[in-house]
Amino acid sequence: MAVIYMTEEGYNKILAEINYLETVKRPDISAQIAEARDKGDLSENAEYDAAKDAQGIMEAKLAQLKGLIINARLIDESQVRTDSVQIMNKVRIRNIRNNSEMTYTLVSDSEANLKEAKISVNTPIAQGLMGKKVGDKVDINVPSGVMSFEIMDISI
Repeated sequence: MAVIYMTEEGYNKILAEINYLETVKRPDISAQIAEARDKGDLSENAEYDAAKDAQGIMEAKLAQLKGLIINARLIDESQVRTDSVQIMNKVRIRNIRNNSEMTYTLVSDSEANLKEAKISVNTPIAQGLMGKKVGDKVDINVPSGVMSFEIMDISI
């Protein structure tokens, strides 16, 4: 697995989720399995099958999160510059066609959250903005075609 850059906030969020899965969810599912097992014949026990499925899904999620943590490299936010677009920047862009403005923060895949206007540096828009400066105009290939943006501001 490749190195994953993330903020301290994102790192701590993943650690909290791992802790929750290990200390709350795992014991809860184990109790459900034990309870279902106590009901007798496992070959026709839907509760047992459902609990085992939930256990498998939870363990896979836990393994994925631990993989992220193992490969995580924290970004030193004091080293983030604003002379050109890079990870951790908040970028205000203007759609040249319709004049609408939007602001996105460029983050790692694991921290992306569109509701919070945090987009992954691996998205087409972020890739098209990387390395550009305020005032630059960029044409970005997105699934719906080509969009043209002007970079209005870069901040932290």
